[in-house]
Amino acid sequence: MNILNIKKSYINNTLTPRALMSQIKERIEAHKENPIWIYTLSESELEPYLERLESCEPESLPLYGIPFAIKDNIDLKGIPTTAACPDYSYIPEESAYVVHCLIEAGAIPVGKTNLDQFATGLVGTRSPYGACQNSIDPEYISGGSSSGSVISVALDMAVFSLGTDTAGSGRVPAAFNNLVGLKPSKGILSTSGVVPACRSLDCVSIFAETTEDAQQVFDVAASFDAKDPYSRRMPDVQKSIPSRFHFAVPQADQLKFFGDTEAEALYHEAVKTFEAMGGTAVEMDFSPMLEAANLLYYGPWVTERYVAVKDMIESKPESFIEVTRTIIESGRSKSAEDYFNAEYKLKAYKRQAEMLMANVDFALTPTTGTIYTIEEVKADPIQLNTNLGYYTNFMNLLDFSAYAVPAGFRENGLPFGVTLFAEAFEDRMLLQIGESYLQKASHEK
Repeated sequence: MNILNIKKSYINNTLTPRALMSQIKERIEAHKENPIWIYTLSESELEPYLERLESCEPESLPLYGIPFAIKDNIDLKGIPTTAACPDYSYIPEESAYVVHCLIEAGAIPVGKTNLDQFATGLVGTRSPYGACQNSIDPEYISGGSSSGSVISVALDMAVFSLGTDTAGSGRVPAAFNNLVGLKPSKGILSTSGVVPACRSLDCVSIFAETTEDAQQVFDVAASFDAKDPYSRRMPDVQKSIPSRFHFAVPQADQLKFFGDTEAEALYHEAVKTFEAMGGTAVEMDFSPMLEAANLLYYGPWVTERYVAVKDMIESKPESFIEVTRTIIESGRSKSAEDYFNAEYKLKAYKRQAEMLMANVDFALTPTTGTIYTIEEVKADPIQLNTNLGYYTNFMNLLDFSAYAVPAGFRENGLPFGVTLFAEAFEDRMLLQIGESYLQKASHEK
């Protein structure tokens, strides 16, 4: 399923939104053993969306009749938001700003998807609704926290989905399920109507099967929201990648694959493909990025997670999964002194990163160094989660834009992915070069 093919079918009268939603309901039922969904819209709840589309032409709306999934920390009017915590559940009177934009453009909400509780985790196992299973091998993790969102697209229950990405949750699941994952620049997609994880860092992210679909959704969703104090306008002028370009790669001693030699080989293959496209790889000291990453969970920013759910974690701590509660409660003890000391460090890391990135068009890293089984993560939930964030945790702290793309398969069929990142507002450039890479890689097979 992709936007272009579905819209062609609508225009040719070989498919209707109503018929497509019926097919999707069948797919959801066929995979009901995998806890992908927390809530799916009933026929009566879908009816207003379908009736509206039946009163207009497919050409009239950019996302006419395109089904999408919504991570259940993002509001959909009249449908419960739980953030994977049943005791937290509420029914919003309005949809999140980004959801409203997509619905106005003709997209159809299928339902609300499972996630690591309060978007705290990169594994997809931290939910009272169950651990989401990888779309390719159910023994492996789906990636989180946007676990249900990515699987809904990978298993053709939605054409695209919304996740959130504070520490990597819009990129890690994409890598584990062979999809593209766009982590926009902070503030380009409004977070109004999104349950905060770290409010100053949170991004709404986009999962899709193709760059073209991610681009079309981004073009609709990237709308300035005056009611969101963190919203930023996308500048009109953005650069394109020249035929000859330079891209940064981490120093060899800074690359970590945690024993996954196949992932290591696939990353080096991706580097060679970018070089074949006209790129020059520039080995770079990634120390500023790696030092910044350590601040996310071990510095004062974890206090934002505590602030977001303070009333509940103080009054009903039993409502939280143990590992989630442990992480969030660690933010209780951080002081203003801790924050300012960390902020000064972060500003220094950002300046160093800017100087490094000034000499290249973008940087290329693995999205993750490896992947784990569900049982492995249950046995060692915090350290393995930390491993998965090695290449992702610094991104929002240092205000980068990022695009995660597939980069081949291991012998056991599990996918590997790489991430391109650049300074803020370079989102469309990353989509462009990421798509060029995907085209080149597919021709080399």
